[in-house]
Amino acid sequence: MIPNATVLLSPLTTQEAVLSSRIEGTQATMGEVLEYEAEGDSGNISNEKKEDINEILNYRRAIWYAIELLEKLPLCQRVVREAHSVLLKSVRGYGKSPGEYRRIPNWIGPPGCSIEEARFVPISADHLPEAMDKWEKYIHQDVPDQLVKLAILHAEFEALHPFLDGNGRLGRMCVPLFMFKAGLIQSPMFYISAFFEKHQDEYYERLLSISKENDWSGWCEFFLRAIMIQAQQNQKKASEILTLYESKKSQVIDLTHSQYGYSCFGLYFHASSF
Repeated sequence: MIPNATVLLSPLTTQEAVLSSRIEGTQATMGEVLEYEAEGDSGNISNEKKEDINEILNYRRAIWYAIELLEKLPLCQRVVREAHSVLLKSVRGYGKSPGEYRRIPNWIGPPGCSIEEARFVPISADHLPEAMDKWEKYIHQDVPDQLVKLAILHAEFEALHPFLDGNGRLGRMCVPLFMFKAGLIQSPMFYISAFFEKHQDEYYERLLSISKENDWSGWCEFFLRAIMIQAQQNQKKASEILTLYESKKSQVIDLTHSQYGYSCFGLYFHASSF
């Protein structure tokens, strides 16, 4: 129903970038990102905040670049690696091999903890290429339910932790990309991170319960609930954006009394959205 959905829904893309990055520890808000984009480096933003904002902007750039790749490619390791390169370009994780699978161990736990103190240790680096090949192969297998497959793919990606940095953001980025290529949605716009950010502790615990207790059912139930609730919220926000667009369009035409009012409004909305 939405004309120029890419333009009108661009604020939701930015919001997804903000929330997905916040799960990983960034503190910048949606307002600060928009202000930075509008004013540039005004000197009023601390370097730490600026780094947060650039990570958020990179997330948005990465997902749009992945969308471009999906016009010619299936969802595959090449798309994931190239999106990862954009995600880490010129930000804090730039020195952690952007676009390349890790060649050393990594682990998940409190900051500064040793591998012995880790809550979870992913697969060793020497077995990672084979594991990612299997992950990619599963993307294209026929299964009874595509959303359950997506739940499994997301959990496996996070468990493999193929990169030295950016795994969480990239794994969440793959959710709308998969849904789009699987024909579940008409364009790769589905914003899942609001639910995961709100239920962050359960999100991590459900993932860890797979390796600790083999609780795949608990994880899938949580993931499907996230999809359902977020779909309802996404639809509500999209409807509100469309309503705002239509009301403002009518106002511009009434105020200008010009045959070009509609065209000018479209150009204005396009510019202000980005």
